[in-house]
Amino acid sequence: MLIKNNIQTITGAKSVINTLKSLGVNTIFGYPGGIVLDLYDELYNQKDIRHILVRHEQAAVHAAEGYARATGKCGVVLVTSGPGATNTVTGIVNAYHDGYPLIIMTGQVDKNLIGKNAFQEANICEITRSCTKAVFQITDAKNIQKTIIKAHKIATSGKQGPVVIDMAKNIFTENTAYEENIQAKDFNVTSIIDTDIERIYNRLINSERPVIITGGGVNHSACYQELEQFVTNYNIPVVSTMMGLGAVERKNPLYFGMVGIFGDKSANEILKQSDLIISLGARFNDRITCTFKNDELRDKIIQIEINPEEIANNIKPKDYIIGDIKDFLSKMNSLNASIFKEKFTDYNLSVKNLKCLNKPSKKQTNMLHSFEIMQKLQEFTKDKNVIFTSEVGQHQLWAVKELSFNPNRKIFVSGGSGTMGFGLPAAIGASIAMPDKTVVCITGDGSFQMSLSELSVCKDFGLNIKIIILNNGYLGMVRQLQQNNFGERYSQTKISNPNFVQLAQSFGIDAIKVNNSNDIENAFEKAFKSIGTYIIDCETEPMETV
Repeated sequence: MLIKNNIQTITGAKSVINTLKSLGVNTIFGYPGGIVLDLYDELYNQKDIRHILVRHEQAAVHAAEGYARATGKCGVVLVTSGPGATNTVTGIVNAYHDGYPLIIMTGQVDKNLIGKNAFQEANICEITRSCTKAVFQITDAKNIQKTIIKAHKIATSGKQGPVVIDMAKNIFTENTAYEENIQAKDFNVTSIIDTDIERIYNRLINSERPVIITGGGVNHSACYQELEQFVTNYNIPVVSTMMGLGAVERKNPLYFGMVGIFGDKSANEILKQSDLIISLGARFNDRITCTFKNDELRDKIIQIEINPEEIANNIKPKDYIIGDIKDFLSKMNSLNASIFKEKFTDYNLSVKNLKCLNKPSKKQTNMLHSFEIMQKLQEFTKDKNVIFTSEVGQHQLWAVKELSFNPNRKIFVSGGSGTMGFGLPAAIGASIAMPDKTVVCITGDGSFQMSLSELSVCKDFGLNIKIIILNNGYLGMVRQLQQNNFGERYSQTKISNPNFVQLAQSFGIDAIKVNNSNDIENAFEKAFKSIGTYIIDCETEPMETV
């Protein structure tokens, strides 16, 4: 190694690792392969970055996203070429839809073989171009440092998201210059100007029935205190998308629940009755818009969004501001809002009764029901320091309906992509990031089988994850759609399952089966007192619907 004027001459593999270290990366999720063995050898020779060996590359990306959600840092993934790279695509799409920062480093064949259908070659750059913030391919070691630094800046700036770096095999053994303390170009977010704030303030003055809707952007901006102050000062009701859950606590008297096709009736109704909707980082995808007629949301939305491409993407807003939500709320909070206390008092009294529209779930049979498990989980964990993750299906909807969330008690869900197999790897990433917290993964029997091999990771690292399987023997959400829309013709939705207790034990993980509501609390006691991962297999009513 040569050092001159703070510049070292090192191998490309060492340049990759050193650059990641300089960016504060201390954890990588991945799976090795022949193309990237030089990088893995470099990982072996250092102690500052730990590698989490998953059992499937898709799980590596979901775990890195769980890590990013828990820490606010950029998650990092390392996989080999060809199938190793293509296996990451579902995870990349998931992170892209929900806006979490990841760097996915994929191996690639030697630069002289690219485009020649070499063994384990795949054009991952073109495959992922539509579901990433940026894609880079490095074929010369001299470009390693600046590319990784730029990718990290892009992933973590503005509307966050995944970036792919495809690395040809030859760069790892080439010698290259490495310079300490290189800085990336800043990607500045548009600053919100005073005239924008004054315009929105005046719109509120002229409004009679305003509503705030919190989307995932609020959680990204971490503007919880500013939001609470804004809601209180301006005396405005609040609803939430699924990705915006926890931004305002359920017990807040101004909170009316989650909107959308599986949301709360009170939340949907207050949106319909409103004359002004202040949208904070919400995308209004089809799971929300399908609940409303065209004229029920049109011409009354004010969209506050950091990503210009999201403006009018699904609904044309009445007005919009491009910028950070925290900046918007801080500036709105600096204005005199005293007039709104009285202005919206009668309005808030009139909509208070809308909460009566939210009907409690009812048992259909004497069997154990999913909603009662979630209600008991809420009671059991209400004073505990936990992170929830969820797979996708009926269990996800029961979780968001029955559990309460806040800035310190979050749930990580696959929002835009709806990815089965997300919840367990995301729980792994969250637990790796925050080992002192209990992570609770809520899953269905179908979703759990998508990633159950990752139980090995839970065991290897002694992760404190409690897995609750709502086991109804069906692909429940799809079965419910068949029940409602296809004359109860249940085509390919009844699913066979292994004995989950014995399966867990084969991994060296403790587990218990529950089929009676009286036994749920005892199962929770055992699970939460145990050290490490614990599985509760709950046999539930198969025909239960959300």
